[in-house]
Amino acid sequence: MTEKRIYQRYLILCFLYFFVNLAFSQKVNTVVLDAGHGGHDTGALGKNSREKDITLSIVLKLRDYINLNMKDVKVICTRDDDTFVELFRRAHIANENNADLFISIHCNSTKAPSAYGVETFVMGLHKSEANLAVAKAENASILLEDDYVEKYDGFDPYSPEGNIFFNMMQNAFLDKSLAFAGKVQHQVVDNLHKFNRGVKQAGFLVLYKTAMPGVLIETGFISNPNDEKYLLSDKGQNQMVEAIFNAFKEYKYQVENRIPLKALPSDTASAVNTEVVKGNEYVPAIKESTKKTAGEVVNNGYPSEVKPVAKTDNSQVSYRVQFAMYPDSKPLDSQLFNGIDDVKMYRHAGAFKYTSGDFATMDEALLYRKKLIAKGYKDAFVVIFRDNERITNEEAKRLNEKK
Repeated sequence: MTEKRIYQRYLILCFLYFFVNLAFSQKVNTVVLDAGHGGHDTGALGKNSREKDITLSIVLKLRDYINLNMKDVKVICTRDDDTFVELFRRAHIANENNADLFISIHCNSTKAPSAYGVETFVMGLHKSEANLAVAKAENASILLEDDYVEKYDGFDPYSPEGNIFFNMMQNAFLDKSLAFAGKVQHQVVDNLHKFNRGVKQAGFLVLYKTAMPGVLIETGFISNPNDEKYLLSDKGQNQMVEAIFNAFKEYKYQVENRIPLKALPSDTASAVNTEVVKGNEYVPAIKESTKKTAGEVVNNGYPSEVKPVAKTDNSQVSYRVQFAMYPDSKPLDSQLFNGIDDVKMYRHAGAFKYTSGDFATMDEALLYRKKLIAKGYKDAFVVIFRDNERITNEEAKRLNEKK
């Protein structure tokens, strides 16, 4: 092994150690707001709009909103006018200011004008052609930069393989990024009644070199007439700003008061948020069943007689309800879990996650989820296991079909 290669590995280890140490910071004092595109990089084009103009307007309004309402937060913008800022420089601005959260604002676009809605991305591997297409469109901005091959270590914006190393570094912040992204989606869906396109992962260059949790919010499709009209209006922009601010306020409160970021909140589009383990992509899963089982008694919106059931055959698909997540492990009999039966813990994405229940069907787990919500665990959602290993909803469907 050459000395250069050894040195490179040493730097990688140091970098990863630095990331892990920062991952569980308990203060949110500085936020960096990033208005996508700018200058000669217009971004997506709508019939009457340019992405760079809408993103700048939303960011400036969000900056002023935070400054007015949260005096203890320092807000930094990667750009505050119509200038071109390289993607690596945007991340550098966040890093050199020791930011605690990075929020990048964008607008979506597609050849199909029927596409609409809001989606929020965190850094990760590409798990679908749709995610890859969005990432390619945003990452193409590096081609407008000088010496982009050197600045991005030979990164090819059209190659999904190029994101693998940087995804490893971002894992330290994955849970917090996902938690904040979920809160954004919750706000725009529940309060603005926007179509929920979900929380997803893709290899956005603007995120991969940031040493803090970060998200990229696609606020709507300017290729869609209704979304474009909404995003061009002061009312629409102000509503979007308020939704992002409310998500930020809730996230900051939970982090600073060490309240568990208990995974993604449920939304009006789906009662279950299933983590796809391969790539750690969070995607909305099935809607909650409205069917009642025989003899079911419902009180206060949840079934009173549904209790965790211990399963003995681990080779079968098992549905559990995840209700809490911590950066460090907690005893299963901790007072934090008083009133909750059959608590189990597993490690995932650098965090300790806690579940209750062990059901043979999704419907039973969904009913039990209601009970945990009534106990105050509003962000509880269903996770699926086989042989005590997490599996995806699609894998569970395939296994169940084979029975």
